Amino acid sequence: MDNSILKAREENLVKYQRSFLGFEMVDWLVEEGEVANRKEATELCQTLLEHGIIQHVSTQCHFDDRDLLYQFRINFRRRRRLTELLSESLHRTLSDSPDSPFCLRKLNPEQDPSSFLSVQTNKEIKIVSAVRRSSVTSLAGGSSLYYNLGQVAAVECNPKSVLKRPITNEELLTPGAPYIKKTLTIVGDAVGWGFVVRGGQPCHIQAVDPGGPAAAAGMKVCQFVYSVNGMFVLHLDYQTVSNLIVTGPRTLVLEVMEEDE
Repeated sequence: MDNSILKAREENLVKYQRSFLGFEMVDWLVEEGEVANRKEATELCQTLLEHGIIQHVSTQCHFDDRDLLYQFRINFRRRRRLTELLSESLHRTLSDSPDSPFCLRKLNPEQDPSSFLSVQTNKEIKIVSAVRRSSVTSLAGGSSLYYNLGQVAAVECNPKSVLKRPITNEELLTPGAPYIKKTLTIVGDAVGWGFVVRGGQPCHIQAVDPGGPAAAAGMKVCQFVYSVNGMFVLHLDYQTVSNLIVTGPRTLVLEVMEEDE
């Protein structure tokens, strides 16, 4: 697979990793036989944009077959690793966590381990089926799999949390409570920061990629997110916290709270 269209490019003095020009992606899709024409390629890229897989560098909400700069938001190799870590946590003896409506897991042993799990807050997991062919996702750092956004099946999920029990903000902030605060400075690499946030009020770290920047900075599962780049977030849900992270600078400063051992 020729990844030459994915490059580090600058726009307005900001460098964007894994970025590409809209017309170049359309050219590539047509040349590789992924689509019949440029119109289909544009529609496919718009679907990828709507699902948060690619984004315009200035958060434009439409994909255009022009010299506009886009980048991949998702690296499927890291997502697959985090999914495996989340799956492993389900085998532990843990209590249910009603505050976390998301659950990432492998639903059966036959399922391809790199299937992309897109989850909604109604406790349904939407599985975006993977079919083998040369793919846009291989450009994003995944294997040769094409994620068909039209083939969706829904199943019920009983979400689990890595927390042994729910923790409230009051418990964290009570004077003399057995929790300490740490500041983590995480410099994102070409594919992100390498961790998953779940829960809400407070949010907690659900999974950490052992080979990612977050782990190198000292992040661990079960830590609680106190602030993001100086903004107090204990009262926010994980969707809001995640959005603050991905729309912020590459160098992420998190204050976390953890049990004082």
